[in-house]
Amino acid sequence: VFMSEMKFPTEVIELPSKGLVYPKTSPLSSGKVEIKYMTAKEEDILTSPNLIQQGVALDMLLKSLIVDKSINLDDMIVGDKNAVLVGARILGYGKNYECTIGDEEAVIDLTSLKEKWLDSKILNKPNENEVKYTLPMSKIKLTFKFIDGHMEKDIDTLNESYEKIGESRVLTNRYKIQISSVNGNRDEKEIHNFIDNAFMAGDSRAFREYVSEVEPDLDFVTQAQMESGEMKEVTVPMTVQFFWPSVKI
Repeated sequence: VFMSEMKFPTEVIELPSKGLVYPKTSPLSSGKVEIKYMTAKEEDILTSPNLIQQGVALDMLLKSLIVDKSINLDDMIVGDKNAVLVGARILGYGKNYECTIGDEEAVIDLTSLKEKWLDSKILNKPNENEVKYTLPMSKIKLTFKFIDGHMEKDIDTLNESYEKIGESRVLTNRYKIQISSVNGNRDEKEIHNFIDNAFMAGDSRAFREYVSEVEPDLDFVTQAQMESGEMKEVTVPMTVQFFWPSVKI
């Protein structure tokens, strides 16, 4: 059989967003992504010091594995991308993830991670990545988006520009990209002004908790079997080592 005639087995991964945050024209709106099994070519990506250093190894891996090449990875919200990564890891190396937690070796069964499915009722409009939320203290009405790859890049750019002048604004920079309207006002200047000068700490915390509660994703808190034999609740670390435990970064 010639290589060109070989068909690699594939698997369909269900997206925690069910595809409901993407426009109908997007291939992601089906709520499913088909990925192929990993090969040595993908292992090359995972062990490339250059890609690891740039922090793009996992994205390059997904690009290589996703069957539908019309899918732009940056369009995917973070939780959906996580679901595809975990699916790829289970297909590639099996469900047992051996890692070090504290100073103890542990084994995590990745099939025990539960999906946090999107509740479509919270969406402002169907097939649009926007959610309404009323801040509990000030009663100000916000709309916000679930972070996708484009927004992650915008946040990184903002963070870098502040770092250059010796300031850290990690939280407010994230809000500036994520929040899309304040009391119906979509003017970027007004939104930034609110975030910088009027976003009360109690409201800010409640907002973060709400986003965390409703955001479609996998729940990375699960039970791990420690080397002592006891089961312990842990948060699964998602790094290049997740795929390739011996990679030294």
